[in-house]
Amino acid sequence: MLSVTIDDATIPILGLGTAPMTGRKCRVAVKQALELGYRHVDTAQMYGNEDAVGAGIAAAAVDRADVFVTTKLNRSNLASEKALSSVEASLDRLNMAYIDLLLIHAPSNRTPIAETIEAMNDLQERSLVHHIGVSNFSVKQTKAAIEASATPLVTNQVKYNPYNRQDELLEFCIDRDVSLTAYTPLAKGRVANDETLVAIGERYGKTGAQVALRWLLQQSNVIAIPKASSAEHLQENLDVFDFELTDEEMDAVFAVEGGLVDRFRGLFRG
Repeated sequence: MLSVTIDDATIPILGLGTAPMTGRKCRVAVKQALELGYRHVDTAQMYGNEDAVGAGIAAAAVDRADVFVTTKLNRSNLASEKALSSVEASLDRLNMAYIDLLLIHAPSNRTPIAETIEAMNDLQERSLVHHIGVSNFSVKQTKAAIEASATPLVTNQVKYNPYNRQDELLEFCIDRDVSLTAYTPLAKGRVANDETLVAIGERYGKTGAQVALRWLLQQSNVIAIPKASSAEHLQENLDVFDFELTDEEMDAVFAVEGGLVDRFRGLFRG
């Protein structure tokens, strides 16, 4: 699995998103994903599935050390003491000694970013959390989080797909050496029937969804975490490393819905 390296964090560029799966469905999907080759699993306190994610990882024939696990602080747990206690509860539910990446799930008007970041840094000092980041943050908010932290922020997780562009944020992340993790990368299935994506996919024997994922993964600093529950879709999402879009095809996807493309020349992965 290819990865993005931010500071000393090595993050697989394709992961499994688990919202809104819970219970047995989530546990089985996580186990299947790992056995197919995934090494990055994303969950959150808000999803109510950390226990199922942990059980799925434990059931797979893969060492815990080889799996990059992300979870997120619920907005109600951003105050210092709640952040600390809620992560300990997350670790209990996951049945793990540490979390690879802890994110602020979304900014709050009630709790200053600096207060939450300080608590996350404390969790890092205690080795309960290895890396930290944010989710659903604007450029301004991401900058504030970076400036508040004693350690590097390694990602900002946001909705990103051909219909939900993140131009300014992605440029900022590249400039500040932060990854951008794309959730809902398949636009809830919408990309599968997009005429442009389908036409490109036909040249490679790939689906429109696979083209959308490949488009994301060829962009510098971008990680994608599509949700899938069936073995078929898990494998389909994984089968995006045996072809490469040309610059012209990348531009064509950028231009879906009338997007601009010129500013992204040179920002594609090699």
